[in-house]
Amino acid sequence: MKHDSYQESCSVCRGNAGDGSGLGDVIWEDKLWLVRHAPSPSALAGWTMFNAQRHVQGPAHFNDEEAAAFGPVLRHITRTLEQVTGALRIYVVAFGESTPHMHSHLIPRYSDLPAEHTAFGVADLMRAVSSGNLPGAPEKDAMAVAAKMSDALKASPPPA
Repeated sequence: MKHDSYQESCSVCRGNAGDGSGLGDVIWEDKLWLVRHAPSPSALAGWTMFNAQRHVQGPAHFNDEEAAAFGPVLRHITRTLEQVTGALRIYVVAFGESTPHMHSHLIPRYSDLPAEHTAFGVADLMRAVSSGNLPGAPEKDAMAVAAKMSDALKASPPPA
């Protein structure tokens, strides 16, 4: 969706509008939020992006509608991701340094994830995969999680 606040220079705006190459398919979206699997190669199957549709820096700058919806929608999305992946928990990470458009990384913490890649170590895992030093999750696994999540969210969408 190309939001009224679309900024051509913003990679998240371009991705939300379908102008981003190499991005995972949209899993779910409404007028406020968009969920997609992280681009390939992804460090983990199920590493998902949760983006604001509006070009907004982050929660401190949400309008009232976004602020009211954020918690309930994020809770629903993370619960769904936890259920479809079987992960122990879902990390929610948002720095906003690379682009000033609210986007969160929703990262499954699998039981077999090596200790050095848990908590803040998951960033090292992503860097190692991005640089080609470690293989990413098989694309078929990432696509399977995205499809399961999409089906689950169609059957039980986040609150409006």
